[in-house]
Amino acid sequence: MIAWNTWLLFLGFTVPMVFSPGPGNTLLATAGARFGIRGTLPFWAGFEAANIALCLLYGLGLGGALQGHPGFELALKWAGIAYLVYLGWNFIRSATPAEGAQTAAPTGLRFSDGFLAVALNPKIHSTIAVMFSQFLDPGRSSGSQVTQFTLAFLAVGILCHFPWVYGGQVILGRFRSARATRIQGWCFGICMLLVAAWLALS
Repeated sequence: MIAWNTWLLFLGFTVPMVFSPGPGNTLLATAGARFGIRGTLPFWAGFEAANIALCLLYGLGLGGALQGHPGFELALKWAGIAYLVYLGWNFIRSATPAEGAQTAAPTGLRFSDGFLAVALNPKIHSTIAVMFSQFLDPGRSSGSQVTQFTLAFLAVGILCHFPWVYGGQVILGRFRSARATRIQGWCFGICMLLVAAWLALS
């Protein structure tokens, strides 16, 4: 059984890291504003599924091989930037329908979009790698510890991501006119492009 003081340290590390602003939470807030909580569920489920996959990857030691290659983080960074640009472009494109075309209802982001948003985010890779390097006890069963920390990280993720999704819906989700939708599409798209630019320059 993992000691209670280890759990306190675990929460002290994970809650600020998961809740703090970043590309992932920006996407969750944007999706909540655009599609509402129900429409964001597939994206959010993919988001949390990728967190589970990365926890298992790094918790079982398989991530060490990836981190041993200096080019991995760089490739991950630019793949994530490219994906943010792609998402930003899709938001802008949905805000500017072709002339004469009727404005379609937004279709929402998919499970795969959420999964990729996490899998291509270097911040999440680093957070999970550090988490397991700090909190795994080499003298105990790694399988049991990885399972407990993975479930705890999932719970932290759900609790910390919900305010971003809900906040996006409450703040911007009330504006549903065609004009407001176009403005949101442009704002969200530009926001994604700015996050991509920030990552590129950091």
